[in-house]
Amino acid sequence: MKARKKVAAVVTEYRHWSHADVILGKLLEGYLHDGTEIPTLQLVALYTDQKPKNDLAPALAKKHGFRIYPTIAEALTCGGDTLAVEGVLSIGEHGNYPKNPRGQILYPRRRFFEEILRVFQSSKKTVPVFNDKHLAATWDDAKWMADEAAKRMIPLLAGSSLPFTWRRPELKPAKQTPFVAALQLGYGPLEGYGFHALEAMQCLLEWRVGAETGVKSVQAFTGKAMWDALDALPHADALLKAALKLVPAHASGDLRTATSMARDAAVFLIEYRDGLKAALAMLNGWLYEGDGGAFIFAGKIQNKPPVACHFYLQQPDPFAHFGQQIRAIEAMLDTGHAPVPLERTLLTTGILDAAMTSLHEKGRKIDTPHLAIKYTPRVFPHLSGPIPKVIRRPRPES
Repeated sequence: MKARKKVAAVVTEYRHWSHADVILGKLLEGYLHDGTEIPTLQLVALYTDQKPKNDLAPALAKKHGFRIYPTIAEALTCGGDTLAVEGVLSIGEHGNYPKNPRGQILYPRRRFFEEILRVFQSSKKTVPVFNDKHLAATWDDAKWMADEAAKRMIPLLAGSSLPFTWRRPELKPAKQTPFVAALQLGYGPLEGYGFHALEAMQCLLEWRVGAETGVKSVQAFTGKAMWDALDALPHADALLKAALKLVPAHASGDLRTATSMARDAAVFLIEYRDGLKAALAMLNGWLYEGDGGAFIFAGKIQNKPPVACHFYLQQPDPFAHFGQQIRAIEAMLDTGHAPVPLERTLLTTGILDAAMTSLHEKGRKIDTPHLAIKYTPRVFPHLSGPIPKVIRRPRPES
């Protein structure tokens, strides 16, 4: 049995069902929180930026033997003078943080990364880093983080758990798949869940002819204008029909009327540099979370009927799709290389930032020459097979 690699975690907060909980909890209790299969990563040090009333960290530290430190530097050095862990997990999701005028939550992901880099610099040593979800709220911060990782040759894995989850029915595009249009359905908060939906779509479209070359423009719409925009998408009717067949749950009444009246429903139109056009439809007011969530992709392949899949989320506990994301983190620590492209998360971060800007500016089309991001996709397995049963985790008292 291989020795477990010691890791530190830097999180915004650690409460029940926060991202810190559903990710780090698996290092403590096993992939399925039943102790039967434990990841090869051992949590030895934790920094929490905020401590809510239902903070679980102290009780879990006592139970599992890791230490909580008052600063990020002390967590990475385990209270010493130099880097003392083999990897860092930065989980800047959840907690009480402000929003900017564009509605983006200002989670301290760049600040976390800056403080991690200071420890690396003072220690004259680096280790792989995982960054949960989009790199940062704004493009400038995200680009800085990616550039610093490249300059310092730091393996950096970032992004959503969606690319790692089940696809029902199975959909695994081959290299050079001739996609000619795509539609992704999503639900929930426009920024937080919009990122999940964008990465789900991107992990399939990156396999198209010519691989990824970047995005030319982004435009976002609400109200009736969202449907006018969606109807202009190539093959819109066929794509929407294919996607709606997989919707697990929705409200009664007319789809278009309900979403046109919802304050937080929107359509993002994305024009790629190679001419591909895609849309993300956040159908709040009609589509809601059913069995396995409600992130659904539909794509039109040249000379073929649309293909579609439901990115199935196992929830609540054990939230097994996060377990497959942990396997990707393990692979990075084993090989010294991120198993999926950082460019995917950088691109989707930029698309989301442009969409939130467009929404704030009443649907203005945002040209995105800065998103001329080229990359070749890499294979890392997503989940397949049976869905684990829901469990009831015993919770330590906070």
